[in-house]
Amino acid sequence: MNYRMEHDSLGELQVPANKYWGAQTQRSYQNFLIGSEKMPKEIIQAFAILKYASAVTNEKLKLLDQKRSSAIQKVCDEILHGDLDDHFPLVVWQTGSGTQSNMNLNEVIANRGNEILGENLLHPNDHVNRSQSSNDTFPTALHISALLSIQEKLLPALDGLKETLDTLAQDNMEVIKTGRTHLQDAVPLSLGQEISGWARMLEVSKEMILDSMEKIREIALGGTAVGTGLNAHKDFPQMVAQEISKKSGYSFVTAKNKFHALTSKDQLVFVHGAIKALACDLLKIANDIRLLASGPRCGIGEITIPANEPGSSIMPGKVNPTQAEALTMVCVQVMGNDAAISFAASQGNYELNVYMPLIAYNFLQSVNLLSDAMTSFNKNCAIGIRPNLPKIEENLKKSLMLVTALNPYIGYENAAKIAKKAHAENTSLKEACLSLKLLTEKEFDEIVDPKKMVHLDENQ
Repeated sequence: MNYRMEHDSLGELQVPANKYWGAQTQRSYQNFLIGSEKMPKEIIQAFAILKYASAVTNEKLKLLDQKRSSAIQKVCDEILHGDLDDHFPLVVWQTGSGTQSNMNLNEVIANRGNEILGENLLHPNDHVNRSQSSNDTFPTALHISALLSIQEKLLPALDGLKETLDTLAQDNMEVIKTGRTHLQDAVPLSLGQEISGWARMLEVSKEMILDSMEKIREIALGGTAVGTGLNAHKDFPQMVAQEISKKSGYSFVTAKNKFHALTSKDQLVFVHGAIKALACDLLKIANDIRLLASGPRCGIGEITIPANEPGSSIMPGKVNPTQAEALTMVCVQVMGNDAAISFAASQGNYELNVYMPLIAYNFLQSVNLLSDAMTSFNKNCAIGIRPNLPKIEENLKKSLMLVTALNPYIGYENAAKIAKKAHAENTSLKEACLSLKLLTEKEFDEIVDPKKMVHLDENQ
């Protein structure tokens, strides 16, 4: 491999000749051989957005000439198009401020910009990083990447799954089945009603995520090193927020208090908490589906799901609920990520949180995993859910909890006698009721009607 010499404040260093990064990136690349987790691409692209916006703003404030500003903007667009992905090699496990990733961007933009210009006009610190510090750029990149990834990945995947559940709920609203609480038989409901509860979970989760996202529209950029805004023009914070909004297509505003914006990560904890709530609901939905589909002969078996792969290397013909298993594993990972993010947000000293790369990695992993898992679950499982009508009817007829409809007519204790007698003697509720002479057959049939018990007219 061919090398060139680059330098920083610590001296000279060899850098691969075919890479645009400089000495500070190379030092980090060599000094942090920890794990395989790279700085997420979403962070790199968020940095490109803020570097672009900073160049535009500095030019408008006459802090950067048009030639240098245009070169920076051009390189940032190349980064956003994915043309320079190979030039961002740093791992998550580096300095907690993300300084080396900020410098990675600065160096790549400067070196590639100088190549475009045909002369060395751009300096990583003096021009690309003008009016900025790693301490305010990384928090800003965190907020930009979080909001964009939720808007462009998570919410569309959520909407797709909810649409499927809404359709399933409507299609199965007249299918009456036994309900279950505490894993025990309960009064009936319709399959559509049951599924509508799942759909509403996703609807509420989306509402909570959207509400929480308002908090991350505030960005730290302009606070520079400790929140005072040293070396930044007084109009830079508000102007750069406007430029970031234009470039990203989403609304961002300058943080009301830059000291808070640098040192606290409470807003990201809040948003990820809403994402964790979605994971909790998805885990419950996936578990319900795989339990209702259990069998095919010795389980509940009230619904069928698509058979995607053979389920066993030894048991012929076995098929497993693999999409539910994948989704539940993702949900558990998101809950673990939430614990890591929460602990990281509680750390850091004085004016800066120094766990930001970890927060970035875990937050974006949660969004990406949930987005992919919901899309996969929807495509390969949810859209193929169908009622197993004979099994539903069989279970409904066997349910002892249909006796609950008798409470207003014969009282709780008499109804309990019927249920206990039917269970002990393995007979039907009707047979037990007639044996106890509590109602006539006509009265029993009129009262114990599962269709009347689910109140479809009131709940649709």
